[in-house]
Amino acid sequence: MIIVPVKEGENIEKALKKFKRKFEKTGVVKELRARQQFDKPSVLKRLQKEHAVYVQKLQQVEE
Repeated sequence: MIIVPVKEGENIEKALKKFKRKFEKTGVVKELRARQQFDKPSVLKRLQKEHAVYVQKLQQVEE
């Protein structure tokens, strides 16, 4: 359960923003979307390799 302490006189928009930030950090939505469909292990490995290549290229460009 997510608890967001709200100070007296604090704007409701600011409290909502804090709640959204905390909710995003928990990763609930990401996990829910991942569970909605099954991906074969071979597909997951391929995606991980593609991501690793992408990150490596980004790091090379920075240097």
